[in-house]
Amino acid sequence: MTQQPTAGRTPARARRPAGVQGEIRPVQSGAVTTRLADIAAQAGVSEATVSRVLNGKPGVAATTRQSVLAALDVLGYERPVRLRQRSEGLVGLITPELENPIFPALAQVIGQALTRQGYTPVLATQTPGGSTEDELTEMLVDRGVAGIIYVSGLHADTTADMQRYERLRAQGVPFVLVDGFSPKVQAPFISPDDRAAMALAVTHLVSLGHTRIGLALGPKRFVPVQRKIEGFVRAVHDQLGLPPQTIETELVQHSLYTLEGGQAAAAALIERDCTAVVCASDMMALGAIRAARQRGLEVPRDVSVVGFDDSPLIAFTDPPLTTVRKPVPAMGQAAVRTLLEEIGGTPAPHSEFVFMPELVVRGSTASAPHVLRAS
Repeated sequence: MTQQPTAGRTPARARRPAGVQGEIRPVQSGAVTTRLADIAAQAGVSEATVSRVLNGKPGVAATTRQSVLAALDVLGYERPVRLRQRSEGLVGLITPELENPIFPALAQVIGQALTRQGYTPVLATQTPGGSTEDELTEMLVDRGVAGIIYVSGLHADTTADMQRYERLRAQGVPFVLVDGFSPKVQAPFISPDDRAAMALAVTHLVSLGHTRIGLALGPKRFVPVQRKIEGFVRAVHDQLGLPPQTIETELVQHSLYTLEGGQAAAAALIERDCTAVVCASDMMALGAIRAARQRGLEVPRDVSVVGFDDSPLIAFTDPPLTTVRKPVPAMGQAAVRTLLEEIGGTPAPHSEFVFMPELVVRGSTASAPHVLRAS
């Protein structure tokens, strides 16, 4: 026989502990309290504000809400289901291999900008022996992407067939092209000013007394390479008076955009008595430093080295690398804005948006050896 609770008596499972008055509330776990404190510290807001955001309560500024969500992501906490954005659609991002750290950095900027606008980025990476740009494009189009951003793709190769982009436009897929330009493609382009970048590097080295400056860069068929050569030749001619033909024949060395490529190119330039080497990427610059050391030379005492990109962690190399900073945040955000305008039905004109780079002087450049000896 089941015993019924006596009238007016609280059932045992709901009894209030002695000395506790009022409504019984669930006790918040230490883990949750710690999580709130961590997120609040990371976002620079109060725990109460974090709680309001996590519970979807009104009265929180949009910027503050974004700071809390960013803190969640940075600390590795999963967002509550109610806070997950509904995607406006997929946007493809096609990049070269990710061994060069500048490409992941650019992909991160573009991905974050797309996510803030409610789109889901789909990263498609080309690797040697893997899928081609055309195959990746077809895969993305088959998945119904709203648009595509190409980084350092075939549009930068002067020997490639540009009709592939016109066929894509005929399919109604908006796209934006980063790093490279072709007058044959009716699309918006986003580029750094490669000519100005070389002028910055050469001016810096000439000011240190270098008169024999070499340039190490990739294959000549690529538009950014051609522009860097133009800027380098013009700057060396204007500042040192060397004939353009001599500059391009003796002081420009083509190789691959890798550490090994930079090492090979710099070795050839050092053999031609160059006391400074400008490289078309930070990876090549690290190879140039290796080439100098293999010959018993010190950087920057015997050979100065300048990179290009200002890749993540490059400030912590030995020595810290002087480099020309590629305006990655501005370029990535501009690429997203331009693409979203295309998606929204207000396409940008067929033009190139060019962004000014910045020289970052660190420890890999110094006065030319003959200047040091004279002083």
